Amino acid sequence: MIDNRPRQVQHACVNSICVYCGSSIGTDPAFLAEAVRAGTLIAEQGLTLIYGGGKVGLMGAVADAALAAGGKVVGVMPADLVSQEIAHTGVTELKVVNSMHERKWAMAELGDGFLCLPGGAGTLEEVFEQWTWAMLGFHSKPCGFVNVNGYYEPLRATVEQMCDKGFLARPYGEMLIYADTTAAAIDAFRAYVPPPPKWGVTAVEQRY
Repeated sequence: MIDNRPRQVQHACVNSICVYCGSSIGTDPAFLAEAVRAGTLIAEQGLTLIYGGGKVGLMGAVADAALAAGGKVVGVMPADLVSQEIAHTGVTELKVVNSMHERKWAMAELGDGFLCLPGGAGTLEEVFEQWTWAMLGFHSKPCGFVNVNGYYEPLRATVEQMCDKGFLARPYGEMLIYADTTAAAIDAFRAYVPPPPKWGVTAVEQRY
């Protein structure tokens, strides 16, 4: 049940952006181009880039662009992946953790918003966890997708079907942000107001 009682509107405070994206560059050149624009914009706006710490694919492109624009970049990677030599050693800070679970927790803790560029299973797994936590009220941070050339339209349709078929209350489907560009997504993050937590919880212990 959704709590519809009046509450104080509180917009998101965005100082860092956690970016989830592919460890490959994909088949559409627009994916790589937007990754470069995303990293550049995040740095130019004085935001810290939080990401998975890789030097490959869109991950590496976002980090390289942010660094080239003078931005702060924090990578988070499990030791097993660092040992396979896919870690970006040129980032501002590389946090090495013990497991994928620790990696996701650290990225969630550091990011003020969660932004998806095109990616695969890992990208969706990470942002869906943050979306679920937001629904439950464990945090009030925005989650969004840069919908490059309609890449996330099938996902958008799936979320709509979840609402239509009664598995997802519409306010929780509508809390996801879709934007054609990173710039538009960040603007929407700053204007984001979370819905009341699922189950009508009015005060949830902050987990981070």
